[in-house]
Amino acid sequence: MIAAQGYKGMTVAVLGLGRSGLSASRALREGGAIPMVWDDNEEARNKAVSEGFELRDLTKQEAFEGIACLIVSPGIPHLYPEPNRVVSAAQAAGVTIDNDVSLFFRSYATKDWEKFDQLPKIIAVTGSNGKSTTCALIHHVLDHVNRPTQLAGNIGRGALDLDPAVDGEVVVLELSSYQTELARALTPDVAVFTNLTPDHLDRHGGLGGYFAAKRRLFAEGGPDRAVIGVDEAEGRYLAGQLSVGNGDDRVIRVSSGQKLSGAGWSVFAKKGFLSEWRKGKQIASIDLRGIRGLPGAHNHQNACAAYAACRSVGLAPRVIEAAFTSFAGLPHRSQRVGELNGVAFVNDSKATNVDSAAKALQAFKSVRWICGGLEKEGGLEGLKPHLDSVTKAYVIGREAQGFALQLGDVPNAVCGTMAKAVEQAVAEAEAGDTILLAPAAASFDQYDSFEKRGEDFIKEVAKHL
Repeated sequence: MIAAQGYKGMTVAVLGLGRSGLSASRALREGGAIPMVWDDNEEARNKAVSEGFELRDLTKQEAFEGIACLIVSPGIPHLYPEPNRVVSAAQAAGVTIDNDVSLFFRSYATKDWEKFDQLPKIIAVTGSNGKSTTCALIHHVLDHVNRPTQLAGNIGRGALDLDPAVDGEVVVLELSSYQTELARALTPDVAVFTNLTPDHLDRHGGLGGYFAAKRRLFAEGGPDRAVIGVDEAEGRYLAGQLSVGNGDDRVIRVSSGQKLSGAGWSVFAKKGFLSEWRKGKQIASIDLRGIRGLPGAHNHQNACAAYAACRSVGLAPRVIEAAFTSFAGLPHRSQRVGELNGVAFVNDSKATNVDSAAKALQAFKSVRWICGGLEKEGGLEGLKPHLDSVTKAYVIGREAQGFALQLGDVPNAVCGTMAKAVEQAVAEAEAGDTILLAPAAASFDQYDSFEKRGEDFIKEVAKHL
């Protein structure tokens, strides 16, 4: 655990008692603060009480008397679509609002670091898609070379649940827009921006607000090195803002599908080959085509971002390449779960929006596509240019019929359930096909999470293997 610094002897309110809220409460107590905690859910409150925390109903009038700060869990809105009533009350009372990620950045460094030969570093990764795979890949490479490393944030443990730093360690953090938007302290050594596609627009008041939340990691954080995906206009804008000229190698530009030029530092993938260029010269190249844990252009983009981050902390190209070859991928993200008579089964349940589903479809040639669920804003219009590889779609979800109507000329079957979709896809598949779960929708009409949906797919596939 990281003990929260800066609030010793002070009373700090914590709103939301899920993973991050309880983690923040423990860290505050460890650092000598007096946490007063609240959650609208009675079960969550009871769990906090069982750990010895004192409840304070933050919805009551005068609840913020004597409170130094309010720590808010990521899922609680503080501005759009409208502020949570407790957040509004704290703002009216003039109480500082912060989150657990900020507490981590303020508290990670301690006096013990004076004894270290090599100072610990933090690599923080944000963006719309590919964050988890990029983080896991960076962590895998560091572990491969026996560099002390921990993985946290939106993946693995909460940031404050990490162990105190050791000599030369690298912490890899996955940060969502919900976390970067509110954090008052953001000070990574290396910051990574993977890409930007529309998501969480209601929470951020539109695409501009969503990008602004991501941008804070760079504008507020002032990283020593920034790795920026430049395949979208927002990434190119951000890279331009952070660099002082074409040759400024504090910014590493990353792309999948286009060659990057100029005197600066760039890493790009084209036709399955990763290339690193610096000062107008090629430094290294990696053939990504045979790496089973990184299929498709979207994973090649993740590989470029991870490669650049690892180069930023001093790792050599060949060391990174060797680690890439043993990367197995993450569950529910282009996860190969089996093969039967030349038919591959791939679980990409994390493809919950149109952009991520499009990238998953582009990674394979002949796809029997299991899709559907709780549609996100905008429908499926953005998918239509990327359906050439789809042999047939098998639609699940409570609104499967309406989802299928948006598929146009793509042959489809309205299946409703995962069991029926997998059974029909297996019955019709031929050697060379890929049965791909890439829903292009949220899971909450049928499942508690995308993980549960992916696990159901794996269970149904196992019946046929």
